[in-house]
Amino acid sequence: MARGGHFRLVAYLRATGLLVACLLAGGPAFAQTRGEPGRFDHYVLSLSWSPTYCEMRGDKAEPAQCARTRPFAFVVHGLWPQYERGWPESCQSPAPFVPEPVLRGMLDIMPSRALVLHEWRKHGTCAGVDPTAYFATVREAYAKVTIPEPFRRLDAYRTVSPDEVEGAFRAANPGLAADMIAVQCHSRRLTEVRICLTAQLDFTPCAEVDRQACRTARMVMPPTRGG
Repeated sequence: MARGGHFRLVAYLRATGLLVACLLAGGPAFAQTRGEPGRFDHYVLSLSWSPTYCEMRGDKAEPAQCARTRPFAFVVHGLWPQYERGWPESCQSPAPFVPEPVLRGMLDIMPSRALVLHEWRKHGTCAGVDPTAYFATVREAYAKVTIPEPFRRLDAYRTVSPDEVEGAFRAANPGLAADMIAVQCHSRRLTEVRICLTAQLDFTPCAEVDRQACRTARMVMPPTRGG
């Protein structure tokens, strides 16, 4: 198609609203600018490999998470309400207040006040419950997943494949199938493991999340702090 013809087609699609439909039908996942609290298809529990965050952020890393005396391994990045395609976010503005005892009570598995508040504003407000109930669900979801013993602490750099990490999680968690988990990486470092759960916190398939998994052959896991 000639360049002018292409622009005329795009203008026509914009005018008729068909451009949005075409993008949603064939493009990547789209976050919604605003969702309705409590309306979602499943959760994604995102477990972040804390040493990668600390190494990549350097001096900008959160001290409470990355001090040498805090040897965090996998921590909770978030529990995200998700659609089959895309996800809701920032469903209440302003977000309801998180009580201080609730916030402090999450710091053993989400070791940053800023992270706890960010995750509540962006994702928790879409769960359809108050902060106390949401963070209780986060903790329950985290307790549902067994971290493989080799990944509870690393004293030296380790090179692994995404399949090795996924296989270890599946072996440690009966019922967790290949289409229910996705290993994430960045700059050839392991960043996260994402596991899909129903609203009742049972493992569930999530094709879109699975498709976004890391495709590199090998990746590095930095050691836990103080290792």
